[in-house]
Amino acid sequence: MPNNTSEQQLTQWQVKWQEWKEKAKVYRDRILALPNDSFEKTLAVAFWVCMACAVVVAFSAVALRPLQVSNKAADMKKNILEVVGLWEKGLDIDEAFKQFDTKVISLETGDIIEDMDPNTFDMRKAAKDPAMSKEIPRERDIAGIKRKPKYATVYFLKDDSGEVKAIVLPVWGYGLWSTMYGFLALEPDCNTVIGINFYDQGETPGLGGEVVNPDWRALWKGKKVYDESGAPVLRLVKGSVNPEQAGSEYKVDGLAGATLTSNGVSNLIRFWMSEDGYKPFLDKFCGQ
Repeated sequence: MPNNTSEQQLTQWQVKWQEWKEKAKVYRDRILALPNDSFEKTLAVAFWVCMACAVVVAFSAVALRPLQVSNKAADMKKNILEVVGLWEKGLDIDEAFKQFDTKVISLETGDIIEDMDPNTFDMRKAAKDPAMSKEIPRERDIAGIKRKPKYATVYFLKDDSGEVKAIVLPVWGYGLWSTMYGFLALEPDCNTVIGINFYDQGETPGLGGEVVNPDWRALWKGKKVYDESGAPVLRLVKGSVNPEQAGSEYKVDGLAGATLTSNGVSNLIRFWMSEDGYKPFLDKFCGQ
């Protein structure tokens, strides 16, 4: 009995489809017979051209999605390799990235969360999800990001023996015009800077946009994040840093003509290296 019902329904759809095709053919022939300056013909042609374009765009978006995801992942790996000084032209990114051990940590406790997959966890998306993030009290939101994720992705660069050579931490904060997203790489002492880079920012080209300038980024190498009391004090200063001056290890040259962007960089470093950011994790890691 069910088979007969299915066959009847199929037959009904076939009849309806055939009727629609006949009506469409009649309508097509009528439209084509109209003069070219006919408003109805112009409207009909424009409609079907739009429909055809919409189908092509939709198909392209779906077909290219895997490629876009792959390119995004490759670019992220490239930036992580670059911040620790391993990137060079022609490098096999996937092969080089095998040197990293990626983990998800709890920002609140500093513990590594073994049952969370770092390959699927998206820290930026988590920061926008109320269930995966926390609102930052206004008086502590010096980075201007409003919410922070409950968890974070940390990248450990290891040598052949399994010893950690570098720790790469995602950081972000607001500058003058945009939220600046980047990576900060530290030595295994959890204090000495290896490098910094910003892979996504919209600051003024030639001014705040100089955060991507390799010469300026090179000034960060060897700087210290924390002072003797354990407070995050690394910051940008106006003008050039005098290496002979006391405390120069906690200072980086500011960006000329970009005071607000410079302040934004200083603030995001102070925020992410504080108790609100990675300090609970770094204290545990370096206390091991």
